[in-house]
Amino acid sequence: MLVCFVGEAQVTPKENTEMGYILTENDSILNDTIQLPEIIISREKLDPEAQKQFMILQNRVYKTYPYAKVASDRLTALNRGMARLKTNREKKKYFKIVEDYLNNEFEDRLKKLSRKQGQILVKLIHRQTGITTYELVKQLKSGFKAFVSNSTANLFDISLKREYKPYEVNEDYLIETILVRAFESGRLINQKPANPVNYNDLMTHWEAMAKKPLEK
Repeated sequence: MLVCFVGEAQVTPKENTEMGYILTENDSILNDTIQLPEIIISREKLDPEAQKQFMILQNRVYKTYPYAKVASDRLTALNRGMARLKTNREKKKYFKIVEDYLNNEFEDRLKKLSRKQGQILVKLIHRQTGITTYELVKQLKSGFKAFVSNSTANLFDISLKREYKPYEVNEDYLIETILVRAFESGRLINQKPANPVNYNDLMTHWEAMAKKPLEK
């Protein structure tokens, strides 16, 4: 289990990169398929290995969050546009325009994401929209298409039905920590999630979880 306490761990300063990240998937440490070891971010400086693992996760969040934000924006715009239309023919035509835009604008870029980046993106889409990527695809396409997409993703260990659960999954808590810091520093633009998280409560929850083994 990963455990994360908010403290004074280092945050990489801003760079002049468009997406707001420094490391890339071409870096050797990011090409490794790693299960993150236990990471404790406290007032003491992280050891080099723990710092490296946290930075890898941070980079992945920086790269994928903008896509999740756009997905939420487009879904909101789609729902508003559909609500203004009266006939099924108008809705179908509008739907096709939005679908073609998303495919042309993002499909090639999303295909270049690594397996782990894809896993994190699925979680972040759920965080921002309140629905899973599977349901999002199902809305934009047919249910069969969503099933096929999910089956294909599972071949690469990416379930499109995966949800964002920062109170249950420690990696999601680490992701929330990274996002909170990125919003405060201005590295990422804060978009209100579908289900807002009280970060102070979340931090208290994980602090209590970390103390449980010590109390036994």
